[in-house]
Amino acid sequence: MDINWIYGLLGGLVIGTAGAVYLLVNGRVMGPSSTVGGLVDGSDRSGEQVGFLAGLIAVPAIAALMIPMQTYASSNWAVLVMGGLLVGFGTRLANGCTSGHGVCGISRLSPRGIVASATYVGAGMLAVTLLRHVWGVI
Repeated sequence: MDINWIYGLLGGLVIGTAGAVYLLVNGRVMGPSSTVGGLVDGSDRSGEQVGFLAGLIAVPAIAALMIPMQTYASSNWAVLVMGGLLVGFGTRLANGCTSGHGVCGISRLSPRGIVASATYVGAGMLAVTLLRHVWGVI
């Protein structure tokens, strides 16, 4: 019996709960891309931002060590690097990422969050169609 869907459900619950707690405690939307942007450009290097980013990196790393599971990420480093750069460019272009717009924006019925999330999903579908099914890169 395939139970991988449970990991997705639990991950979604954790991200949604984290977004709600962050908003209630800090009065701000949880947006990892703005956190990274503030650290990179120097506009916000508070301990809160550093801790938030450290948690975003450390918790999945610890979970991956404790709960071994199969990943479907490409083993092609060029594809991974290009994907990361494109995601970074897209989050700057959209003034936010899927956590900020998708999880926190849609839950607050933000029109900007809804449009951005629909654009992310559409672009992702187009990218997978072209890269996997047309060009065979991934």
